[in-house]
Amino acid sequence: MIIARSPLRITLGGGGTDLPSYYTQHGGFLIAAAIDKHVYVTAHNSFRDDLLIRYSKIENVKAVREIEHPIVREALRLLEISEPGIEITSIADVSAGTGLGSSGSFTAALLKALYKFQGSFITTEQLAELACRIEIDILGEPIGKQDQYIAAFGGVTCFEFLPDHEVKAYPLRVRPQQLDELNDKLVLFSTGNTRSASKILQEQKEKTLQNDTAMIDNLHFIKDLGYRSKQALESGDFVKFGKLLHEHWLFKKQRSPAMSNSDIDRWYEYALDHGAIGGKIIGAGGGGFFMFYSEEPSTLKSALRREGLSELKFRFEFEGTHLLT
Repeated sequence: MIIARSPLRITLGGGGTDLPSYYTQHGGFLIAAAIDKHVYVTAHNSFRDDLLIRYSKIENVKAVREIEHPIVREALRLLEISEPGIEITSIADVSAGTGLGSSGSFTAALLKALYKFQGSFITTEQLAELACRIEIDILGEPIGKQDQYIAAFGGVTCFEFLPDHEVKAYPLRVRPQQLDELNDKLVLFSTGNTRSASKILQEQKEKTLQNDTAMIDNLHFIKDLGYRSKQALESGDFVKFGKLLHEHWLFKKQRSPAMSNSDIDRWYEYALDHGAIGGKIIGAGGGGFFMFYSEEPSTLKSALRREGLSELKFRFEFEGTHLLT
């Protein structure tokens, strides 16, 4: 049995500038961090005369074209795997729709497993780009490239998205001890709500393609915040980084009324009153997980638990998508 594992992620700055609608005109930049929560994909030959796909549902079909899961279907088509007998199963540490990049992580793990199933090799860069091709080009999802790239690369990584579609990836220059300190002062708490990112991101895509001045200016500012966050992190000024997170959230909310709601706004203000310097909703917005930076994380965690929110404990993950067997 082939088992591939791919990390989920959080975004530390610049999120939203990785959509092709923006970076093909202006270039994008963001910092993403892989975390030790994963998506697992297994693949093996069951020696049956059908295809068996297991995820939140079970599909048992005779041909690839009959598969309902769009990513699985298109990945098999792209790799020209059509013979019966393949069995694919996916499980994850965190549910989909929570803003941690599970779709990109799943696609990267699936491709890694399928390449091994074929007896082929794929580089990290090829893996990330092929995952993007499936989700963005073939399936037409209004998403960016960061999820697929950070899943493939792992670590705490800077990505530059160039207008010609080239992606430059390099590690954030922060010493391991400082990364541990940063990790200790970042907290993740669930809002209790899952959501689809497509509606919010589709709105951003359409406004960007229409050269909507407010949207373009907002993304320019977010990109600049990404670079300023990089500078703050690499200089060890984590308090400044926390303040930039707050600034990021205020501007992120301006991109769509669906980005926040009354509960999210109330919890955010509550967190600021109990030790958070800044924070934001991870991912497209509207639900999923809060990420906060605090110099007093224990105090903040206790306060958020009293509000009934659940913590997701995590550490940075420095391995990208890879095979376990």
